[in-house]
Amino acid sequence: MIIHYDNRLKALASRLRNESTHSEIRMWKYLKGKQLGVRFTRQKPIGNYIADFYCKELRLAIELNGLSHHFEETIRKDEQKEAYLNKLGITVLSFEDNEVMADIDQVLAVIMDYIESHRPR
Repeated sequence: MIIHYDNRLKALASRLRNESTHSEIRMWKYLKGKQLGVRFTRQKPIGNYIADFYCKELRLAIELNGLSHHFEETIRKDEQKEAYLNKLGITVLSFEDNEVMADIDQVLAVIMDYIESHRPR
């Protein structure tokens, strides 16, 4: 299935890749190069949104949420984004920045559990 996106998001996605947060940099160390057995991309435009990390094979988006994601308006936007992605058949796994920084092993365990239970055999 082809996932369409707003072409105007390409420049923003590129900028976000170049201005990654500490937690995104840390997470990417484990996701890049098929280290978990599947390929992920960073800052993937999907529709009118950008997923922090996306695996096309599993239709899986991984979102990392910092302090700004605790404000009411941002929470509402995150819910709309997740609902849109779910409508496209994309599962979203969300983690707090502090989870990635303090307990990356647990975060990776959750991701690996998902990969192992959803990877085509």
